[in-house]
Amino acid sequence: MSDKQREDRLLKLEELRKRNVNPYGRRFDATGSLKQIAQSFTDDLPPRQVAAAGRIISSRPHGKAGFLTLRDWTGNLQIYVRMDAVGGEAFEIYKLLDLGDIIGAEGELHKTRTGEITIFAQKITLLSKALLPLPEKYHGLKDVETRQRKRYLDLIANDESMQAFLKRTQIVRSIRQWLDDRGFVEVETPMMHSIAGGAAAKPFITHHNALDLDLFLRIAPELHLKRLVVGGMDRIYEINRNFRNEGIDARHNPEFTMIEIYQAYSDFNGMIDMAEQIVTFVANRVNGGLKLQYGEQELDFTPPWRRARYADLIREYTGADIHDAAAARAKAIELKIDPANLPHDEIIDKLFGEAVEPKLIQPTFVTHFPASTCPLAKCDPENPDVALRFETIVAGMEIINAYSELNDPIDQLGRLEKQAGEDKSSVDYDYVEALEHGLPPTGGFGMGIDRLSMLLLNRQSIRDVILFPLLRPEGKD
Repeated sequence: MSDKQREDRLLKLEELRKRNVNPYGRRFDATGSLKQIAQSFTDDLPPRQVAAAGRIISSRPHGKAGFLTLRDWTGNLQIYVRMDAVGGEAFEIYKLLDLGDIIGAEGELHKTRTGEITIFAQKITLLSKALLPLPEKYHGLKDVETRQRKRYLDLIANDESMQAFLKRTQIVRSIRQWLDDRGFVEVETPMMHSIAGGAAAKPFITHHNALDLDLFLRIAPELHLKRLVVGGMDRIYEINRNFRNEGIDARHNPEFTMIEIYQAYSDFNGMIDMAEQIVTFVANRVNGGLKLQYGEQELDFTPPWRRARYADLIREYTGADIHDAAAARAKAIELKIDPANLPHDEIIDKLFGEAVEPKLIQPTFVTHFPASTCPLAKCDPENPDVALRFETIVAGMEIINAYSELNDPIDQLGRLEKQAGEDKSSVDYDYVEALEHGLPPTGGFGMGIDRLSMLLLNRQSIRDVILFPLLRPEGKD
């Protein structure tokens, strides 16, 4: 944008005010969205009066007449402006309009000789004067960083982006519908915690002045939600914002959206069934089918999805037995993972992340993780070294983590204290006390909304499904 473009628009703004035109308008009652107005046209009925509002994205003046194209979030609609229809003074105001201005148009709905549904304007109302022009004429904003940093321009210029984010809202709405139809209740839990619990992650720290108390932005809502199950809320969910003070990449943003679901008297097998049903329901609603393109791969969400044990997958893809420490270390070194000072289970987890997870393209339930990595999950009664936990991995990316919730308060206390080490300040003793009142057998389920959106919308970066991803401030290296 040149300074002259803005100066020209400022001169038009001044001229509009001289003509007693309020350039930042008033309420405007449209007949409907632009799509609704266009769809209401029928050749069988006489022209009817309508009112439409939107942003000007193209203008084609022809002497004493001209065409405008308006856009709103549902689509485009053409406006025909003729001087003898709107009047001389109004036509002079029309000539002061620019691309990007927001207007209202009132008139009769017709179809032109070329077959385009058009409002033949009788009145034009300026609702907001744009002082800056639309990017690249209106048909595309290509620079990825600009699209993410100035999402409003991306939404104006790229209809594909607008439709993708509207589909994301449909994803969330569909999940809610599935759960609400089955008697689940949506709840809200705190976003500031005195103890950062429910996941292994580095928290953001904030301070409450009145209480002179350091607090953590939540890394997970799990422990508060399970308190509610103790209280008798048997089927609950929360679509929640979580915050983790960790890295940023194509699959991680420090602020992200998850849904956590808890069902009393269920277990991790019940959660497997739930995972298949929710994702297939949403995929059908959003994309109209269970086969969809993701990058160069076709994903098939048709159930049943593959189920495989964690240890078996590591053996399949690395040849290593998770119980053979020497073989695991040797394989880690081969994969350029430095095993020095790492406990055995962490080495195994890195092997899984490097050699197994990227190869799981079609939806896969990975089950029976090492119990030492799952302090909140029940152990398999037939093998206490593994947890009744699964992850759902699609396109090499974890989207769901779920398990049979540990409801033995004595076992839970021991695990939390072991995990905390010498500093017991991170142990949530109040949660353990809640368990002592009795948590029924429960299945718990957490799914990343952002990652599910990536898959269903065919986006390779999490930043492309978050309206305002965290970015370094402009001008800072």
